[in-house]
Amino acid sequence: MIYICIPAHNEERTIGVLLWKVRNLMGEFGRDYELLVLDDASTDDTPGTLDRYRKVLPLRIFNSKERLGYARSVERLIHEALHRTSYPKRDIIIILQGDFTEHPEHVITLAKTMEGGADIVAGCVEDDRSGYPKRFRLARWIAPWVLGRAFSDAPVSDPLCGFRAFRIIVFKKAMRGQGNAPLMHEDGWAADLTLLRSLAPYARRLEEVPIKLRFDIRSRPSRLRVVRTLRGLLRVRGERWRSPEQEDVA
Repeated sequence: MIYICIPAHNEERTIGVLLWKVRNLMGEFGRDYELLVLDDASTDDTPGTLDRYRKVLPLRIFNSKERLGYARSVERLIHEALHRTSYPKRDIIIILQGDFTEHPEHVITLAKTMEGGADIVAGCVEDDRSGYPKRFRLARWIAPWVLGRAFSDAPVSDPLCGFRAFRIIVFKKAMRGQGNAPLMHEDGWAADLTLLRSLAPYARRLEEVPIKLRFDIRSRPSRLRVVRTLRGLLRVRGERWRSPEQEDVA
């Protein structure tokens, strides 16, 4: 089973098209899947849009009346997938944004790479970012300098990209090792980095696939704030990456 986890906040203009695109692609791919969507206290018609797809898709909708933010929304969806799985060594979780910046076509690429034996497959944003918004390119340029060794020592070349696939057994191992501690800290890019940092020591094999983000489809203004994003990264830069051997010793 492939659990496609989508946090959504005020995505009424894209979430329906996104879900339908996933349906068409997964139908061609021929693998069992479920869409797990968390409506994070949306104030637009995201709930109504999601409800219209409930009967025609393998869709499970979860709602939060209070604003959770990206990190807590993703953690909630991860726990929902863990609760639903019957085969944690086989089943996988893919985290996908609801604003269409991450194109569903890459879901298939991530899943196929997982079938080759990887425990984590990380998206790597292509270096050619000429079509990306200026604030995105600026934050991407500064982030490695802010993170220092937290960036250079990462087990993948792009630890900031949140478009990833994970084998569910990796989550279970990490949660046994960390207890009740959250897998993600801060929010935004810092959350994606700390999620990978929490899980990487428990993965036998990591792979990367190149992806190209789509900013031409998203219909709402970007929520990226350069200074806030960099401050979040600065707060997690001192945490070190742990190897599987170190985790076994711990």
